[in-house]
Amino acid sequence: MRLANGIVIDKQATFGRLQFSALRREVFEQNEDGTPSDVVKERTYDLKSKTQRRMIQVSIPASTPLRDYAYNAEVDIVNPVANTVANATFGNNAEVDWYVKADDIVLVKPEQAGATGGGQPAQSRKDGQPDKKA
Repeated sequence: MRLANGIVIDKQATFGRLQFSALRREVFEQNEDGTPSDVVKERTYDLKSKTQRRMIQVSIPASTPLRDYAYNAEVDIVNPVANTVANATFGNNAEVDWYVKADDIVLVKPEQAGATGGGQPAQSRKDGQPDKKA
């Protein structure tokens, strides 16, 4: 059983800030005999979600170029949709798995991320030495 069109997600409320982790897996199309082909159908990436406080997996079509952003780079997902797959189990029960698909994963531009210094320009030190980052 699947939801007809999935559930459209409010990205900010559901995921909050997203950070890129890694490519998790590639799904390949099947040949007529059921064996996997060499053609990639979709790619699934691990993203860290601040709101969920865990890693989420997001699948994007293989027609989108391979995404290999820096670890912890802030990203955004384009047109995310959540959906389910239910499998019948013993005694009129079912197990449901959730998954998230999107059109793309893109880097957040610094001006979209917001100012990190409270909107104030960085102050240089009087001794001319660079500030140490925590």
